[in-house]
Amino acid sequence: MTGFSPSNPTLETERLILRKPAGRDTDAMLQLFQSDRAVHIGGPYSLGRAWRHFASEIGHWDILGFGMWAVTAKDDDQILGMVGPWCPADWPENEIGWLVLPEAEGKGIAFDAAQAAILHAFDVLGWETAVSYIDADNARSIALAERLGATLDPDAPQPKIDTPCLVYRHPRPIAGGAA
Repeated sequence: MTGFSPSNPTLETERLILRKPAGRDTDAMLQLFQSDRAVHIGGPYSLGRAWRHFASEIGHWDILGFGMWAVTAKDDDQILGMVGPWCPADWPENEIGWLVLPEAEGKGIAFDAAQAAILHAFDVLGWETAVSYIDADNARSIALAERLGATLDPDAPQPKIDTPCLVYRHPRPIAGGAA
C-alpha cells in the first residue's frame, strides 16, 4: 500500500487506486443507490435520497479528513465501488464499509480495497478497533468480512438504523499489512 498523504488522500494496491470520491463518480453511485443492490443499506433510494447519500460520502471527507474511497483499477479511473472508513456522528463505533458496483463483484476488488482500508484505519488513523455493520441477509458481505478475518460480535452496540444488523469486528492487522 502506497501513496497516502494529507495532500494526496490516495492509497494504491498492486492493482487498485483508492481515491477521494469526486463529482465524476456521481452517476455510477446514484445508479447503485437507486438499484436493488442498495437493499442491504436501506435502499433502493429515490433519486433525491441517493444524491444526498452520495453527497454525505463526499462530505465525510471534508468533515473528518477521511472517508470511504472511490475504488478504481490502476489503468481506468471509472469507479468500481466505495470502500473505507465510515463513522457518522451517531455510529457507536468506527466502521469499515464497502459498496461494490456489479461489474466489480467476484474479482477480489472489495477484498483488496478493504484490506488496504483496514490497514490504513489502524496504522494511519490510529483506530483501536474497527467493525463492519452488515445486513443479516447480505451473504456476500458476510463472506467478505469473514475472508478479511472479521468475526461476529453479538455483544457490540448497534447503529441507530431501521433494521438491526450483524456486527463483524476486524482484527488488528499484523506487521507487513495482512489482517
